[in-house]
Amino acid sequence: MRVRTIASLSAVPAAAIIVVLIAWRAAILGAADSSLSAASHSPDGAPFIAWPTPRPIAAFGFTNGDGAPRTLADFRGRLVLLNLWATWCVPCRKEMPALDRLQAKLGGPGFTVVPLSIDHRGRDAVARFYRELGLSSLGIYVDKSANVTYAVNAVGMPTTLLIDAEGRELGRVIGPAEWDGAAMLSRLARYLQAGARGARADLHTN
Repeated sequence: MRVRTIASLSAVPAAAIIVVLIAWRAAILGAADSSLSAASHSPDGAPFIAWPTPRPIAAFGFTNGDGAPRTLADFRGRLVLLNLWATWCVPCRKEMPALDRLQAKLGGPGFTVVPLSIDHRGRDAVARFYRELGLSSLGIYVDKSANVTYAVNAVGMPTTLLIDAEGRELGRVIGPAEWDGAAMLSRLARYLQAGARGARADLHTN
């Protein structure tokens, strides 16, 4: 009986194991981290949690759609929306079209969306997902090791970080959001304007 139970556990999909680990880490970190600033709630989904001061991000690597190695340093000089997601994540599936529309609206030399998949199946799984949902503006980025979740202390999927031109985290959203909604577009526009002036955006206003 015990042998059968252990064997059955070995058949659990890797995705399910990752979900359990993320949930466990969320409980631990949620109880331990008391340094969060006030969250700015909006009608566009999960709240944006703004840090009082920009936070450094631990180094991590990933690959692009051509399999070439990439790091956040490759995006220096731009405001970056780093979205951690996976094809098996239902909330991720919900918000990806909004991220695609956001990239179409704001993507350029000053801003880019970096949707970083942690799918262990790699690029092909992401490409199929993009075709299925009709996503045409987003690039493909993959971290099959899922090491990025530890580097940025992600406590759930999706987790999205707003990163300044110097590679520091300005804030994050834990959960799906309507990224091309009026409130989010207004917030991002303020960050872009502040970056162009070399000033710090007001992190706590809607």
